[in-house]
Amino acid sequence: MTALQLADIIGVICFALSGFLIAVHYKLDILGVFISAFLTALGGGMTRDVLANKTPYVFTDVLPVTLVVATVLISLVLKLHKIDDLEGKTAFIVSDAIGLVSFAITGSLVAIENDFNFLGVLILAFITAVGGGTIRDILINRVPSILVSEFYATVAIIVGLITYGLYLIDLKNIYTLIIVFVFGVALRLLAYYKNWQLPTLSK
Repeated sequence: MTALQLADIIGVICFALSGFLIAVHYKLDILGVFISAFLTALGGGMTRDVLANKTPYVFTDVLPVTLVVATVLISLVLKLHKIDDLEGKTAFIVSDAIGLVSFAITGSLVAIENDFNFLGVLILAFITAVGGGTIRDILINRVPSILVSEFYATVAIIVGLITYGLYLIDLKNIYTLIIVFVFGVALRLLAYYKNWQLPTLSK
């Protein structure tokens, strides 16, 4: 299994859980729960593949859909929907952070494989990481996390930057990518709990 495949699987599972928890928080029906999970887990990757002129992975392999369905069903069996204030719980925060960083890495790797330049790598990392969640938030009339959340989209850009840097110095391998992954997740969690935010222009 390649680093890209591994990161994609981790991202799909964690973002499916994140989408499930958000749907439960907003009291969506069972169809809404599945739509939220699918959009969060697969929306960014589909956009990434289209921009890279590839047939979306979800259309050629049953694994992504299977992972999303299994994640939602397991979450229901474990009765995660019975917990109050799920959006603020550790399960949501951690799964969202892991999904964010995993997809930022996959976006970077796809861009590098397709010979994108520096800007292309950053944009694909960004879109892959936040695309699905942004579509989901718009559908449920929620302000997208990239606009208000503490150091959220910035983490995706930093991860993309580091991944591209490793590629330039010929140090991009499964071990260095694991280090980038751990660093990215730790950075996102630290930013959340320390309430780091980018400067605003409000008075």
